[in-house]
Formats: sequence, C-alpha cells, structure tokens
Amino acid sequence: MRMNVYLAGEIHTDWREAIVAACEGLEIEWSGPVTDHAASDDCGVEIFGPEQDKFWHDRKGALLNAIRIRTGIDRCDVLVVCFGEKYKQWNAAFDAGYATARGKPVIVLHPPEHDHALKEVDAAASAVARTPEQVARALRYVTTARL
Repeated sequence: MRMNVYLAGEIHTDWREAIVAACEGLEIEWSGPVTDHAASDDCGVEIFGPEQDKFWHDRKGALLNAIRIRTGIDRCDVLVVCFGEKYKQWNAAFDAGYATARGKPVIVLHPPEHDHALKEVDAAASAVARTPEQVARALRYVTTARL
C-alpha cells in the first residue's frame, strides 16, 4: 500500500529522520512543515516586507506556513505528530486537531511524562507511540500488513 505521511511537531530533534530511515523500502511519500526554524519564523517578512511589531512579524509567517501545513495535512493519509521535551508545541496540538477534524488517522509520539498534558490529543489519536521506532513499525504494519 502506498501512503502519504505528514510528519508534524517539534523541529529540534532528529525524530523525523529516524522514522524515515526505519521505513526505508516502504512506499511512503513524506511531507511536513518547514523545519528550518529561522526560515519558518521569518518567511512572511522576507517575502511580504518587514514589520515593526513582533506580533505582525509572527502572524505573517504563521499565515504563510499555514498554507503549507494545511495543504500537507489535507493531502496526507496519516499524520504523525511528535511532542518533544524542549518546548511546548502548541502548533503540534493544533495540527493533530486539524487532522482529526479532517478525518485523518493520527499517530502521536511523545514521552510518558506528557501523558497527562496530552490526554485529549491521545484520546483522539489512532495510536500513541513512545519512540520513532514504534512509529516506523506501525507504519510498516499498516502499509504491508506484516509485523
């Protein structure tokens, strides 16, 4: 089975690369947000001009990034969303909610210490994983029907 998987969530660790590497050989097309933090933050002002107020600077970038994110989620078959330890990923929670509202299966990836904070996200998900390897195994099973 060929799938399109959108990798949403934190951009400070290599979890995406770990999942993609572990899924080598599977018919998966990968997509996701811009993971270059500076480019993601500054895209709006770089393209549409500077802003004096940081709120409008951020808003320009968020609106432009939303085009990529919503389009990617709309086109995906499965959303994998990772909540990391370094920052609160409000955007990741939004992506999971958007995907759920669009009827997309969601695999959540986070450490056990986030269980309570993410209980509603986890409850809406199709699966909750602790490691990128578990996500890869789940995707391998879903695409090949083999353990």
